[in-house]
Amino acid sequence: MSTKEPREADILRPITTTSSKYYAAVGIAGLAFLLFLVGWFYQLWEGLIVTGLSDWGTGGGVTWGVYIGAFIWWVGIAHGGIILSAAVRLLGMDRYMPVARLAEMLTLAGLSAAGFYVIVHMGRPDRMVTSVIGHYHITVHNSPLVWDVTVITAYFVLTATYLGLTLRYDVSRLRDQLPDHFSPIYSLITFGYSEREDQVVQRMVWWLALAIIIMAPLLLHGGVIPWLFAVLPTYPRWFGGVQGPQFLTIALTSAISGVIILSYAFRRAYDWEHIITDDIFRGLTLWLGFFTLLFLWLQLQQVTVGTFFPPVDLEVAWAATLEHPVYVFSIGLVTAVLAFIFAQTIRPSLFSKERSIVCAVAILTATLLEKVLFVIEGFLHPSFEIYYATPGTYVPSLIEIASITGTIGMVALFFLGISKVVPVVELHAIEHLRDDHGEEESHD
Repeated sequence: MSTKEPREADILRPITTTSSKYYAAVGIAGLAFLLFLVGWFYQLWEGLIVTGLSDWGTGGGVTWGVYIGAFIWWVGIAHGGIILSAAVRLLGMDRYMPVARLAEMLTLAGLSAAGFYVIVHMGRPDRMVTSVIGHYHITVHNSPLVWDVTVITAYFVLTATYLGLTLRYDVSRLRDQLPDHFSPIYSLITFGYSEREDQVVQRMVWWLALAIIIMAPLLLHGGVIPWLFAVLPTYPRWFGGVQGPQFLTIALTSAISGVIILSYAFRRAYDWEHIITDDIFRGLTLWLGFFTLLFLWLQLQQVTVGTFFPPVDLEVAWAATLEHPVYVFSIGLVTAVLAFIFAQTIRPSLFSKERSIVCAVAILTATLLEKVLFVIEGFLHPSFEIYYATPGTYVPSLIEIASITGTIGMVALFFLGISKVVPVVELHAIEHLRDDHGEEESHD
């Protein structure tokens, strides 16, 4: 364990120092995002025909593919991120305070990427105004698209408020050490601030965390998003009450994986071994194993129901899924990660931060592939395949594939940018670590 005492200067290092590696990261992330924007502009010019999407029915294909699968994936990462942060505050899990704000920021970034996918998949951005906003009072009652937009916006506002309240404390105390060229932003964050509000803000943040935990199974990845699939009885691959819990476990595994990767990146870039400690990585990896176990258990429930004397349509849908190499590969990755984490608990010497990163990347890859295949198989194997002369097919286009790397680049740019403006680790976390450090020294 590091004996170095955490200081305010440590969490200001991303703001005050810029290396050549930082510019290289900006360049790579920017290029990935730019390549997708080029593909998207080409799609706007030629229409959605340039994708692998086609009409359901006589077209024999799918109207939702990578775009909606990746949308679900980003929403899951975002949703799980804010649950992780809320649990830290609500349950007093002080051990994870140094990564709580990273989880909150991951929520904002993930929701932004998910919202961007909605715009991309609509074909024409102006439909967001003409079809959603302009007729919201009508569409909110019966449009799954508007349900998505509503819950994403609600969670974005809730998370931004949640983050903004905690930033007021940090910015007010670190203002003299922050760059002057961002003064308008800091003035906006601390508008009307006084030290008397600190206790009130802490109570507000606690109540917001409680609201987030309560709303988790009811909205977004525990409710609205899976309900859009689960209540459609003519799509046997989607239909069923297990989808809500299944989506929620995928969200939590994906979010923890994202936080592990972000934590490692900031720790390595800014020498934060004494802030984001090995103990945090070990704990996050164990939580990853727990939610991975739940994910596989719920998959087993679906496979059992879908293969043990099921109705014909359900049997066809699950047979196609189980025979698909993408499903076998994704479930194999998740199983391998769970096996390693289980082995690590028996033999702690197997743990390393690098292996945690491998586990995180494997889980994110597996959950993305599983969600994309989930969407596709639902369309390819409905209950009534009366429209098909031949089985439907779907092959993602390069534009759709580039959307994944592009939105990853977009999220990376978000973190590279926001880390230059505000601390990505809470001042409260540093104060807590410093108190623990002082107690250890006094005991010595």
